[in-house]
Amino acid sequence: MESLNTEKQVAKYLLDIKAVKLQPEQPFTWASGWHSPIYTDNRKTLSYPEVRKYLVSQFVDKIKAMYPDVELIAGVATGAIAVGVLVAEAMGLPFVYVRSSSKNHGLENQVEGVCNPGQKTVVIEDLVSTGMSSLKAVSALREKEVNVMGMLAIFTYGFPVAEEAFKQANCTLDTLSNYNSLIALAQEAGYVQQNQLDTLLAWRKCPDTWGQN
Repeated sequence: MESLNTEKQVAKYLLDIKAVKLQPEQPFTWASGWHSPIYTDNRKTLSYPEVRKYLVSQFVDKIKAMYPDVELIAGVATGAIAVGVLVAEAMGLPFVYVRSSSKNHGLENQVEGVCNPGQKTVVIEDLVSTGMSSLKAVSALREKEVNVMGMLAIFTYGFPVAEEAFKQANCTLDTLSNYNSLIALAQEAGYVQQNQLDTLLAWRKCPDTWGQN
């Protein structure tokens, strides 16, 4: 079998296990209210040992190459807690996870686990759409005065609004795969036809207003 690069291999896994569903004719509605011909649930990767092992190995390789002096792995709740733990375990590093907001009882923590000021940290995320929830986690860690060196995610839609948000937050984002690679593979493998491809590409340009007419 032809060896695929990381972006294509991850996209293939996501399509094969139906972590990504493409429904141009029957769009999904996201929590944000956006209408979308695609829905991504990367939690499904945890149910497939081969897939999760591959994702972890790719994360570890990227972290070693990009952030060789990392001291702490952080996962964004809830989707990236499990894969973040697996990455931390593979690297022999401590782990924390970041809630979407502080608890309203007990210690009222937003960051769960032990972290220290100045600790060199890489954040693991499962999916980046607009980037807002991901960057809230980065902000919470920075409030703890840890040194957030960057974020790695399984998949990104590559929205300009997210790219600008990460730029403004001065946080480097790198991902294992992305929307462009997934759609290209979906076309090559016959998951979508040309008319469906046109719909998917049109949505990518204006996701916030697509399907409202």
